[in-house]
Amino acid sequence: QVQVVESGGGLVQPGGSLRLSCAASGSIFSIYVMGWYRQAPGKQREVVAVITSADMTSYADSVKGRFTISRANAANTVHLQMNSLKPEDTAVYYCNAVTMTPSLVKNNYWGQGTQVTVSS
Repeated sequence: QVQVVESGGGLVQPGGSLRLSCAASGSIFSIYVMGWYRQAPGKQREVVAVITSADMTSYADSVKGRFTISRANAANTVHLQMNSLKPEDTAVYYCNAVTMTPSLVKNNYWGQGTQVTVSS
């Protein structure tokens, strides 16, 4: 079994910064890709940023230049540095990990989510 745990959410004023962390643990042979998604009330879950095992990154247009996804020194851990936060960034942020077995089968795992609220 694989566990995905997020941390670092909270309340911040517009223009402020937050750093989210995500750690995947358990029966992991390798990580194919990890990413952050978010879901605001009444909206569908959307991708925010992803990072591959080769450290290639991709961002939603709405966060380019403000958010940075990175891989930590610890195995299977990623961070999301969020700067210049806007009220429209308010959402529950979910970490996603796609693992790969020795037979190249991919499995998808989600964290429980962490609330980010941007408000004055």
